[in-house]
Amino acid sequence: MKTDLTDTTSSKINKALVLGRRAIGTPAVGMVLTLVIVTDEENAYDALKAANEASREHPSRTLVVIKRVSRTPRDRANARLDAEVRLGADASTGETVVLRLYGEVVDHAQSVVLPLLLPDAPVVVWWPVNAPADPANDPLGALAQRRVTDTYAAEQPIQELTARADAYTPGDTDLSWSRITPWRSMLAAALDQVRCEVTAAAVEGEEFNPSVELLAMWLADRLQVPVRRAASAGPGLTSVRLQTDAGPIVLDRPDGSLATLSIQGQPDRAVALKRRETAELIAEELRRLDPDDTYASALKYGLERLDEEAATTAPELVAEEAPVADEPVADEPTAESAEPKTEEPKAAEATRRGSKKSSARKAAAK
Repeated sequence: MKTDLTDTTSSKINKALVLGRRAIGTPAVGMVLTLVIVTDEENAYDALKAANEASREHPSRTLVVIKRVSRTPRDRANARLDAEVRLGADASTGETVVLRLYGEVVDHAQSVVLPLLLPDAPVVVWWPVNAPADPANDPLGALAQRRVTDTYAAEQPIQELTARADAYTPGDTDLSWSRITPWRSMLAAALDQVRCEVTAAAVEGEEFNPSVELLAMWLADRLQVPVRRAASAGPGLTSVRLQTDAGPIVLDRPDGSLATLSIQGQPDRAVALKRRETAELIAEELRRLDPDDTYASALKYGLERLDEEAATTAPELVAEEAPVADEPVADEPTAESAEPKTEEPKAAEATRRGSKKSSARKAAAK
């Protein structure tokens, strides 16, 4: 059942919800939370589709806030609220209200959303794209117990991670963190099977993929070992290698679907590690509404500290440089060869040091 309301108010939307429930024969409210999706017109369809699929596990009232762009001064002065109320089969197992804000109402979205929240139920705000720099201090984010963002959708994902760490507030979370949950579970289970001490680690995945950085920071924070990141063609995360005193532990997923777990002294095992859809990720985040301390600890570990620790990665993960043979020193160097032989090794050593520093800076920039 769909009801379109043009130039409406929050009270009229609430009335339409009550009348709609009576019309379809479900006067009782059976939702467990309110999910507020803040997005644009371009991404509204995909976000709402994912929320409807997640509502099968978490029946909720979904409020989609779409801030329309006013291109002329006359449109900006004309404040208007349009709504589309969906109930029954059109809203999966919950209720859906699509709110389109025009003009000055765009800057006061919280006043429109607040009367539509379910009473005595938790609130989750999700920004599929264009999340604010500080979600907790955003007017809509301040209404929620949980605030979900996605750094993978940002224009500069790695820089966005640093901003998230600086502005972190208990209750913040990231879908890039949810994407690595199966990887974290599998690696923890692999370490439970072997009595060993991890000395170093390496994570490989797509360039500019924040999940690679988050997994590397989680390993470095939990294991207290240097972790190196490497770029691959993807898709997503492709490999994790743990160097231990009992031999390497490798979890490799080259195709984005099936992974292989290799442990020293044990046969290789195939592991289902498929890349998950957005609906599965948002459903995972709705299972817990308390602050995620593990995510906070990994996020605050810091990309800069990760790069400094990676500079001392064990040589088993990175090929060693071939030692430079010492040149024979003559008893009495001639005037023609004395000066070049003393200056050339110094120049080569300075060049090597400069290249190492430059590579460290590039890794930190990424």
